[in-house]
Amino acid sequence: MKPSLRRLFLTNLYLSAFTFGGGYVIITLMKKEFVDRFHWIDEQEMLDLVAIAQSCPGPIAVNGAIVVGYQLAGIHGLLISVLATIIPPFVILSLISLCYTAFRSNAYVGWMLGGMQSGVAAVITQVVVEMTGGLVKGRQWLSILVMCAAFWASYVMEINAALIILAAAAFGLVTRVVRTKKEDPRQ
Repeated sequence: MKPSLRRLFLTNLYLSAFTFGGGYVIITLMKKEFVDRFHWIDEQEMLDLVAIAQSCPGPIAVNGAIVVGYQLAGIHGLLISVLATIIPPFVILSLISLCYTAFRSNAYVGWMLGGMQSGVAAVITQVVVEMTGGLVKGRQWLSILVMCAAFWASYVMEINAALIILAAAAFGLVTRVVRTKKEDPRQ
């Protein structure tokens, strides 16, 4: 069942308004809402949409809203999702900019932001574990190998994330072409 534009707008607005910690956190919450709660898309489709969102330039929260909104309701869904995603940060940053001087030196605000970073790390870890569990259950060993290689390249080798994303995208494209040719030898 596809959502109404109103429901899509309100869901994206809610996610954007109550998500702190960057785009990866909103992507994880989009999965919880769109896949787990409403069943608008399936988990594999969400993984594919996240991969597309990550490989595009720009803020991942907006990219995620673009690909999910378009998938669910076409161009209108894309526009509604992006609008709903950018309204809360725009309003919040506008209000904060008015009070910046008071915020920058407040110890309580600093402590709160430090605590939020811990929460963000926990949310991202939970989603990585859940999505990896889905790969293991589906016996998608090649995807697990690519994920481990990307982690190793980033964490151990300190390779730029953009290069890792490009390499993973190229690998995925080659894998898809090979798989398609095996399924339909006429191509």
